[in-house]
Amino acid sequence: MMSENLAIKKYERKVTGAEGFYSHSPFSIVTMVARIKGSVSEEMLKNAVAKVQQRHALLRVRIKEETDHTQWFISEGVQDIPTEIVPRKSETDWIKIHLEASKIPFEFDTHPAIRFILVQSLDVSELIILCHHIICDGMSLAYLARDLMVHLGDPSREVEVLPAPAPITLDNLPSDVSLPGIVKFFINRIKQKWAEEIVFFDQEDYKILTKTYWDNYNHEIFSIELSEDETSALVARCRKERITVNSAITAAFSGAQTFVEGDKPHLAKTAIGTSLRDRLPNPPGEAVGYYASGLELILEYNHKKSFWENARNYHNKIKPKYINKKVFGDLPAWLQMDSNIYEALNFKKMGRLVTSDSPRYEKLSDFSKREDVVVKLLQRVKMESLETKLLGPAITNLGRLDFPKTYGALELDRLIMQPGGAFPLSHVNLVLGAVTCTGKLSLVIEYAEEAVNTTTMEKIRDKAMEFLFSK
Repeated sequence: MMSENLAIKKYERKVTGAEGFYSHSPFSIVTMVARIKGSVSEEMLKNAVAKVQQRHALLRVRIKEETDHTQWFISEGVQDIPTEIVPRKSETDWIKIHLEASKIPFEFDTHPAIRFILVQSLDVSELIILCHHIICDGMSLAYLARDLMVHLGDPSREVEVLPAPAPITLDNLPSDVSLPGIVKFFINRIKQKWAEEIVFFDQEDYKILTKTYWDNYNHEIFSIELSEDETSALVARCRKERITVNSAITAAFSGAQTFVEGDKPHLAKTAIGTSLRDRLPNPPGEAVGYYASGLELILEYNHKKSFWENARNYHNKIKPKYINKKVFGDLPAWLQMDSNIYEALNFKKMGRLVTSDSPRYEKLSDFSKREDVVVKLLQRVKMESLETKLLGPAITNLGRLDFPKTYGALELDRLIMQPGGAFPLSHVNLVLGAVTCTGKLSLVIEYAEEAVNTTTMEKIRDKAMEFLFSK
């Protein structure tokens, strides 16, 4: 159990509709990897984890289901954050370790929805942070990685506890973000219909769904690690072209997909992750929590023009979209719905894959086959089939983080980020995570082998990098 010092920091609030969108999702896992130069011991790791757990309120909670089936974050009765140390034999060990760790269900009802794995060697280690999207976003884990480095580098340093952040709620939205009355009307109709046929899902259902998902789908990862010189060269070229690095990355992978796979309708649909932290009336600062959304755009690459012409065109299309009404996306609707219907979407899609020897086979299989309002929601967004591809690239770029490089005797070599997702990876051609730290840009490509084969994705990766460093 947690120490007495932590137990007295009582925290309790309801899981919001936005956070609940990810409830019991087996694939909504955000990962940050900190490559550390220097020796990190087990004692140092445990001390640092204990310190950051005190610093961040959502690292001190478990999720309790009340008798009315609402979910609450509570700090009472929380067990320790799982930590593990495995030996490091090569620079790429962390990739396989991360993929295998992603298949392990979180113990939401007893532990915080996060775990740490140190891939350890004497001189260089990777600290893997795996966190469920219900309590975090990409920036959360960037700040958390820095906090860990601070306490790894100075184990005796006292904790600066952050105030518990206000979550995104209907009362914590910008004044220019709201739902039209007609949308509220239809949401209320959906809620009423769902109330008549509602099904509740628990930790055991989630464990079975997690096993089912990973038994049927294989995620793969490519890690692209630019040097300081390569990063500087790319930044300089983007400045010359008067575009952002994010626009260049988006154009590169968008164009690479159509170059390799041809023009397919879904490849033009692009999702771009956005941070909402500085847009809220009550901003969370650097606290761990879910404060992200995304833009969806149609971006068509013209192979008759140069890459940099396309990149400028993409930039001009993307930039005007960064307004509140666009970047908050469906979040107001999730908040208005405030129901477990969103978690039901994954059980509806994947319940039919549950094996007959499962203890919840009858419940989950029957639910997946039932015609109800959940089916209609999936049909509306063309997600009723796991085989349907809806997006080309889904890109999250945390930008340039001005974190220190040195922490006592340790050095932060780079950060690497895998952004996770809101729905099965088979719906997306590729998910791309980007982060620049200590002067180095790191990119992670994640894809489902069942949707895109590795040979094809290697060609997309290579062509995208060719675009980015083209003359």
